[in-house]
Amino acid sequence: MPRLRLFGPAAQAAGTHADTVSSVTVADTLARATERYGPAFADVVPHCRVWVNGEAATADTPVGDDDEVALLPPVSGG
Repeated sequence: MPRLRLFGPAAQAAGTHADTVSSVTVADTLARATERYGPAFADVVPHCRVWVNGEAATADTPVGDDDEVALLPPVSGG
């Protein structure tokens, strides 16, 4: 199963920094994670970037059993 890595507010909303989610695309991964973690997690997801194996990903990016999907919060600073 693909590994899901969560950072910042996404990790806080989910109550974990890592999980596995049976899925075949990024959209599927996020939908299943939202079902698992609930409304607070769902509120955070639209504000995050998604990366698969260190590469920027879109909703239709495929994921396989050996992949890592990372949900990264917006970064600010200066």
